[in-house]
Amino acid sequence: MKKLNLFVLVFLFFTTSTVFAQQKEIFIENVMKETYENSLLEQLGYELLDEIGPRLVGSPQMKTAHDWAVTKFSDWGISASNQQYGVWRGWDRGISHIDLVEPRIKSLEGMQLAWSGSTPKNGVTAEVITIPSNIKDSLSFAKWLPCVKGKFVLVSMLQKTGRPDYNWEEFATPESFEKMKADRTSQTTAWNNNLKNSGYSSRTLDEALEKAGAAGIVQSNWSRGFGVNKIFGARVKKIPTVDISLEDYGLVYRLAENGKKPKIKVVAASKELGIMPTFNTIARIEGTEKPDEYIILSAHFDSWDGGSGATDNGTGTITMMEVARILKKYYPNPKRTIIVGLWGSEEQGLNGSRAFVHDNPAIVENVQAVFNQDNGTGRVSSINGQGFLHSYNFLGRWLREVPENIRKHIETTYPGSPSGGGSDHSSFVSQSAPAFMMSSLNWSYFNYTWHTNKDTYDKIVFDELKNNVALIAIMAYLASEDPEKTSREKIVLPVNSRTGEQMEWPTPKDGNRRGGLD
Repeated sequence: MKKLNLFVLVFLFFTTSTVFAQQKEIFIENVMKETYENSLLEQLGYELLDEIGPRLVGSPQMKTAHDWAVTKFSDWGISASNQQYGVWRGWDRGISHIDLVEPRIKSLEGMQLAWSGSTPKNGVTAEVITIPSNIKDSLSFAKWLPCVKGKFVLVSMLQKTGRPDYNWEEFATPESFEKMKADRTSQTTAWNNNLKNSGYSSRTLDEALEKAGAAGIVQSNWSRGFGVNKIFGARVKKIPTVDISLEDYGLVYRLAENGKKPKIKVVAASKELGIMPTFNTIARIEGTEKPDEYIILSAHFDSWDGGSGATDNGTGTITMMEVARILKKYYPNPKRTIIVGLWGSEEQGLNGSRAFVHDNPAIVENVQAVFNQDNGTGRVSSINGQGFLHSYNFLGRWLREVPENIRKHIETTYPGSPSGGGSDHSSFVSQSAPAFMMSSLNWSYFNYTWHTNKDTYDKIVFDELKNNVALIAIMAYLASEDPEKTSREKIVLPVNSRTGEQMEWPTPKDGNRRGGLD
């Protein structure tokens, strides 16, 4: 009788294993076919990036995007809602227009920074001046400050070249290239030391200029690429802050430097909207066997608004939405619950995901895996085990099932080290939940699209995103079906070579619930 029972158990084991292997093979085939033949990525990208546009926290466009995502999920039969976690200073971008009006006429390439003060309806026309190049000390700078009253002030260093280093390296002589870099280093050091002598930093100078009655702040935050600038938020609220291209900034700067007293007209028609709610969009495909264990598909939904937030992080957003659509179609009854988290206000400090982690301890305690996407348009090329001692056992097991044409691009680091920031997986890692960044190939991300005026739809490489959709859909399926719960055992972190002290696991933080208001 015992032999018979053993035979039955062995038979059931192999039968179950065979059935699962067949189901897994069919699922992967369906995912690959749906991903590459019936993709909705381009349409989702168009609707999100071209129709809605950038998604600055606290803006009407951010709320429009949240509502759009809920509708999309609902159309696919996936339960979704916008979950408020706080409030933010509301601000709506209007028309920005910047023109050189003296000593000649030229429309300048630039824009108002987020949360900047607006101009009157007809704009402001005023002379443009530079800060002194030979500041002796804070007292002499304080004596100069009244000179800014009623004027626009240039607060960025003049760049001697608008050509990126790779262009110099390709065409210049080695001697010329090295001389350019040395001159730039010397110029930057002199600029920083001069500013330090004023008693202010680049972060505090604008406020001093505002208090002294400046008409506005003009900057150029060059991103070391042709025609590309970083676009962030203003540091003052009452007067307009504009960023203009390196080329146009240089023109105006040289005119001022040579005593031509250039004037510009700035129209910045933004609106203050008071206190606005901030949200995470959360979608769920309920689990059937282990509904209280979770796979989380993670991407931040918000963006800066220099471009349309395409590669940071429209790409991550539409990837996770497409993964969810495919899972719902071919895996409608997962073993574990699958959550899609489209987080708000990542750009200001992981606020949406930190708030979710803080507010949902039961979910975080029972996370099987978090897959996060947030660094451009490239195919996933590396995965770090984030300091979880046994991450190889489960991540490696799942990756081995991914088709070779996708898996071959990926380098893994086990057990790796925990991330204390950078993107939303860190919010979960800090609470010891196994969360992983699906890190992508660069595609000139940091110079050309990360937080820039060129982060637009045309920079997306959809073949790369399809690779990521298939990868994450398969990984999510395998994580859900895995009979084992993932281990949370962590490595012993090494001693910091700089401080000589034992490194510590990242500390959990709550999200900012009142952004720009306190």
